[in-house]
Amino acid sequence: MHEIITLQLGQRANYLATHFWNLQESYFTYNEDEDSPVDHDVHFRPGVAADGSETFTPRTVIYDLKGGFGTLRKYNALYQLSEDANPGQGLWDGKEIIQHQTPIPQSDYQKNLDAGLPAPPLSSETVRYWSDYNRLFYHPRSIVQLNEYELNSKIMPFEDWTVGEELFKDLDKEHDLLDRDVRPFAEECDQMRAFQLFTGSDDAWGGFAAQYVDRIRDEYGKKAVWVWAVENGRRVDRQTQYKRDLNKSRSIYAIAPQASLYTPIMDPPTRLPSTVHIDPYSEWYTSALITSALESVTLPTRLRPYHDFEASLAGDDGVHRIFELQSTIVPDDEGTEHSPRGLDKDANEAESSDDSKPKTKFELDFTYDGLDSDKAHIFNQLQVSRGMSTNRKDQSSREDLGTVRRQRLYNSEPMFQRFHAPLSFPILDSFPRNIFTLPQAKEKVQVLAALTASSRTAEKLKGLEMLAGRVAGVDEREALVNGLGEIRESYETGWMSDSDFDDD
Repeated sequence: MHEIITLQLGQRANYLATHFWNLQESYFTYNEDEDSPVDHDVHFRPGVAADGSETFTPRTVIYDLKGGFGTLRKYNALYQLSEDANPGQGLWDGKEIIQHQTPIPQSDYQKNLDAGLPAPPLSSETVRYWSDYNRLFYHPRSIVQLNEYELNSKIMPFEDWTVGEELFKDLDKEHDLLDRDVRPFAEECDQMRAFQLFTGSDDAWGGFAAQYVDRIRDEYGKKAVWVWAVENGRRVDRQTQYKRDLNKSRSIYAIAPQASLYTPIMDPPTRLPSTVHIDPYSEWYTSALITSALESVTLPTRLRPYHDFEASLAGDDGVHRIFELQSTIVPDDEGTEHSPRGLDKDANEAESSDDSKPKTKFELDFTYDGLDSDKAHIFNQLQVSRGMSTNRKDQSSREDLGTVRRQRLYNSEPMFQRFHAPLSFPILDSFPRNIFTLPQAKEKVQVLAALTASSRTAEKLKGLEMLAGRVAGVDEREALVNGLGEIRESYETGWMSDSDFDDD
């Protein structure tokens, strides 16, 4: 079934992943005559609830700090706590004083969902935690609270990269996190395909993620690992920005060589088109915008029939693993309606006509916003269009895909693949209602999203390399600068090598 296991590391990652899961839940169909275009077995696992009924919950592990889960409980209506709530006094026979922390009041949105009533509109003020707009039940094994640190603590801030690295090592030494948290989900899979990580990269979660990816590579060396590395894009003072950039450098150096896909994501991007409106200080808003691109570009991994997404990312040599996330919200000028039945008949293959070329201009650039894309050399691009009509040639007039790829390589042209799905991007009640200002954006929008490997990565890495040389400590400076330099060389135009920088 080509299952994907998801790991969510930290507050920003959970804001993003919650929108992602809400969208997956919206694709379920409950009419026997209606078949969903999405293969839910990719991301969801079957199970049995406390009352014996069948359940379908996300195949994910959610990590967050103490206080980061809001009103989300480990045990929910599907999986009620079966143990005795009062375990007894044990060896202590003295008087007990039980102190209860003040419970967080449930949002009106969650109350209405539990009562089966229409959900009230959400706003930046009413969304306090990512769980306030969550629409799903999770298995108790999915909820992992890290009590060693508290969310937004001033005394022990979870900001330095090495703090996350040490936390993982301490927890792994005590519990074996992979064995405790991941293996139960992996053993349920028939044919596990990939790990998908949502994580922060410019704070302590970058160090935590680096150790996690390292352990995954040791245990599941041949599985794909897709890392969505979220960076804080808000303006801060120079000293804080230096610290964040050094954390980014460490994350790229430690994670990118081991990942099949590493995508830095700026939250929020600095430049927005007139068709997009967000509250830049609300993570609910900004993560929703990112999800419109991220969920769209990965849509082929969930649609029927199965698509070889990994081959598209590998391009011609598999060296380029750092990708840029970009998208454009496309106006519905033609008013064409599509039935959401999955891909069209040719959608499992890439466009191979002569006019199929990578795009350099997108309305939204979530990775290198501000770096010029006109002069950049594109090594590989994967495009996904959804909800819009396409002008496709007849299948019989196409060349073999392998022949097209070899011809592109021979002509020193970028690798390029394009997928199309008639399924538009739905605007849910958990989504900001006014985020897209197009007239037709009340219920759905058309999205063109892309993952691009280009020489802009070399330009970005060069800046991080110079900063690491000035800011990094003496004990790590040489290894970090040299490591970033080796990665950078593979994204410079004209650089050729017979080997990549992967150790597995």
